[in-house]
Amino acid sequence: MQQNSYRVLMVSAEVAPLAKVGGLADVAGALPKALHALGHDARILMPAYPMVETDARWQIEPVSQFTLSIHPGWTENVSVKHLQLPSGVRVYLLQVGDWFANATESTKIYAVDPRAYVAFCRATVEWLAHADWTPQVVHCNDWHTALIPVYIRAYGTERTANMATVFTIHNLAFQGVFERTFFAELGLPDYWFDIEGLEFYGKVNLLKGALLASDRVNTVSPTYAAEIQTPEYGERLEGLLRRLADERRLTGILNGIDYDEWNPETDPYLPAHYSADNLQGKAICRADLQQACGWQPDPSKAVIGLVSRLTDQKGLDLIKALGAKLLQLPIQLVLLGTGDPTYERYFRSLHKRHRAKVHATIGFDNAWAHRIYAGSDMFLMPSRFEPCGLGQMISLRYGTIPIVRQTGGLADSITPYDAARAAGNGFVFREYKPDALYEAVRQALEAFADTPRWQMLVQRVMRQDWSWARSARAYSTLYAEALENRAQHAPAHAP
Repeated sequence: MQQNSYRVLMVSAEVAPLAKVGGLADVAGALPKALHALGHDARILMPAYPMVETDARWQIEPVSQFTLSIHPGWTENVSVKHLQLPSGVRVYLLQVGDWFANATESTKIYAVDPRAYVAFCRATVEWLAHADWTPQVVHCNDWHTALIPVYIRAYGTERTANMATVFTIHNLAFQGVFERTFFAELGLPDYWFDIEGLEFYGKVNLLKGALLASDRVNTVSPTYAAEIQTPEYGERLEGLLRRLADERRLTGILNGIDYDEWNPETDPYLPAHYSADNLQGKAICRADLQQACGWQPDPSKAVIGLVSRLTDQKGLDLIKALGAKLLQLPIQLVLLGTGDPTYERYFRSLHKRHRAKVHATIGFDNAWAHRIYAGSDMFLMPSRFEPCGLGQMISLRYGTIPIVRQTGGLADSITPYDAARAAGNGFVFREYKPDALYEAVRQALEAFADTPRWQMLVQRVMRQDWSWARSARAYSTLYAEALENRAQHAPAHAP
């Protein structure tokens, strides 16, 4: 299919570098930038968080104001402003009442009443009906924006009815499920609370509504798109997702990483720069990381990095189950993350009891993350499930070899190292068991001991392409399919 240029509106609750909690922000910030580079008119819409509006980096200008009636008992004042990112991408900031007034930092953007997302989505569709700029494709992300395709189909004007909708699932575990009474807040006709609408085991499921109402649904890796059609990963939506796959409305596109932000040749956070052709700087970064952790530089010990949310999803229970057995290996483990208090306490304790081998920082520090990616020899991602994962791609960019479980995007990006054939880019285990993880680490250490071959592996993985340019071309095709679907079908997939 020939790729044309399209007007695309990316809608997300978080967008880097404006507001970031996790990988969604990276995608929402980097994909429009890559689309823009391909010639698309790609723009972004997000809530008008106070922390963005007060940030001196941005020159913010007003766009429009209007009054919105969500239902007879709920009216809000809405204002839209815009700014331009250094990439040239325009970002619209939508303020609806005071629903996001407490979002004064990234850690607070999701600590809001869920009605905030109802208001945001309804206001988005109302704005699209009269905005000076008309997108051809509205690309929504995760449950916070899931009502937008629903409202377009339920209340679409002649103008919005022709807009194609694409909905991306970044993590199916989060669906926006609420009690039956919440439906009254949505301002939708009663027939939308139905098995072919938002009804979900007697409750309201916002993400389900987007699956039904969108022209195309995708997730962030081909393997995860297949996995979520099974009971193990489908989170009780596997039947609907299989139906979408049968209708050719469900696909998987592997994320990329922003090569401007993640570049060992220019990274401002590193003590030395390096490339696949000259690895001297990586050795300097390694020694610097060890020194910062309070360790003597030791070439015989492999430095293993872990930058992650501290949750069960990330496979941390496997590390905890191995405990001292893992630390008996010739390794030094440096961790950065925040999340479940149980894991925070565990890694703090590990740090305190094994200072010569473990350094744990609980929290998030962007500069420290960059130094871990560059200074480590290996990067650990033993995830229980992983829709895509960015850490393994970043680590490859920095010549840091991933150790991963074969699931989701990890399976799509990491292939087992084969020294004899000089093939593969990481170390992979399949069974979700501590011993399987241990064996993968042992194999990595065995390969690490062969210095010449390890250097060849590092150079090879650094030359692989994990940029957003590759992914953006796939999204261009997806947008064309969504527009074709919109042109061929009636204005609704749902009631």
